[in-house]
Amino acid sequence: MSTLTEFRVSEEQKKKYQEDGFFILDKVIPDRSLEILRSECAELIRQQDEEMDRQKTDTLNLSRRNSRYFVFLAYKDRPQLGEFIFSDLMAEVCRATIGPNAMLFWEQFVVKGTEKKGSEFGWHQDSGYVDYPHKSYVNAWIPLDDVNEENGTVYLLPYSIAGTREKVEHKPLPGSNDRVGYFGKELGTPAICPAGSIVVFSSTVFHRSGPNLTDRMRRAYAIQYSPEPVFEAEGALKGLAEPFLKDNRRVR
Repeated sequence: MSTLTEFRVSEEQKKKYQEDGFFILDKVIPDRSLEILRSECAELIRQQDEEMDRQKTDTLNLSRRNSRYFVFLAYKDRPQLGEFIFSDLMAEVCRATIGPNAMLFWEQFVVKGTEKKGSEFGWHQDSGYVDYPHKSYVNAWIPLDDVNEENGTVYLLPYSIAGTREKVEHKPLPGSNDRVGYFGKELGTPAICPAGSIVVFSSTVFHRSGPNLTDRMRRAYAIQYSPEPVFEAEGALKGLAEPFLKDNRRVR
């Protein structure tokens, strides 16, 4: 699935990433690749529902039946996901944002179901969940469905409006594991784009998402790449550090 070898992020998009912290690549993922991602997502949700049935519960880790689903690091057992994560397309995204060295830090499916409860996320930076100093990393957020303000797309806050491009201290949201770091009145820029696009944003960009108000699931796949390993305060590795680019060359 190393497709789109001729694809290049434009200089304008690179400039927007430096100035605002994000840009959108409109429908750059081939239909065949998109169908594979959708199929993998559907199977993983089915497996989570089966496990909830087995445990006689409606919650599983961060997932809540029909409300929201998180599936972490499935690529280890699903080769087609690995082929996409380490593709030419994603290598170009990494080079345009974090530079010549990149490693896989995290990957997950994030699905908003038709049950509204618990499907909103407040303003946060991805770096707000990393408690030890680190270089900013990049998030490639891939909608598997057309996304808009009705079905819970992400909203992004440009650096100029947020007033900072640095990580800030976040506060835990009572009753959940969520953290919030921006408490202003700005609504942000909604990512309204077709399935197969990539919303590319820095780990220091504030973003949020609302509930899915439609009667269909809103599926997304998020892949995060870092320029170097990320560590916990006590020295343990946080997430992954799977080599992808070294001195601008693919090593996987």
